[in-house]
Amino acid sequence: MKCLILAAGYATRLYPLTENFPKPLLEVAGKPILDWLIDDMERDGRIDGYIVVTNHKFAAIFESWAVGHRAVTILDDGTTSNDTRLGAVKDIQFAIERCCLDEDLLVMAGDNLLDFSLSGFVQFALDRKASCVMRYYEAEEARLRRSGVAEVGSGDRLLTMTEKPEHPVSHWCVPAFYCLAAADVHQVRCAIEGGCGTDAPGSFIAWLCRRTQMYAWEMPGHRYDIGTLAGYEEIKRTYRGL
Repeated sequence: MKCLILAAGYATRLYPLTENFPKPLLEVAGKPILDWLIDDMERDGRIDGYIVVTNHKFAAIFESWAVGHRAVTILDDGTTSNDTRLGAVKDIQFAIERCCLDEDLLVMAGDNLLDFSLSGFVQFALDRKASCVMRYYEAEEARLRRSGVAEVGSGDRLLTMTEKPEHPVSHWCVPAFYCLAAADVHQVRCAIEGGCGTDAPGSFIAWLCRRTQMYAWEMPGHRYDIGTLAGYEEIKRTYRGL
C-alpha cells in the first residue's frame, strides 16, 4: 500500500505564517505536522512508500524536509499561486499518473493532526476489501456546511457523501482521509472526465460512493485542523501526539 499526501495548498488563511512556508511542515509539539502522520504509519508498517504532492512554490522546501525520510517521493504539480492551483482531485490524478499507482492507496490531507493511530482505519479498509472513509460526529451545523457530510447505513455502509451541503442530511463529518481500493484508484480520471468537482478531495468520494460499495469508519479520537493563526497557537499549546 502507498500513502498519497495532499500538500499543494497555499493556506492563505494562515498568512503571513504560510506565505513562504508550507502548512504541513509547521511544527507542533516538537516536529512537523507531516512527521506526526508519517511516523504513525511507519509504526504500523504496512505503507511501503509515501508520495507528497506539493506546488512549485514549496517543492524545494519539501525536498529538503524529505532528506532522511524513508521512501518519500516529492511531486511538484507546477502551480505557483492559490489562483492557479490544480485542486485536490486533480493532484490525486497527477500522482496516480506520475507514479503509475495501481494498488491500494491511503490518501490524506497533510495538514491535519490526529490523537489516534490510522492503523485501525487501514485495517478496517483491508477487512472490507473496499474503499473507505473516516467519519466523526459533528454537532454544529455551521461546521457541517463547510465540510463533507456522509449518510451512513447499516454495517457502516457509506450511502451518500456531499461536499459543503446547504442542508446537511446527518451529523457525520468526513475529513480528508481515504483508503482507496486498487480497483477504484483509476476511477479518479473517470470522475474528472465526468464533471466531478476538483477542488475538494471529497468531491471524488461523493462521485465514487454512488457507483461502488464503500464504508465509513468511525474515528476513535479527534482530528485537529489548523485553520487560523489563533488555532495554530492553541494546538501548539495543547497537542501531545498519539
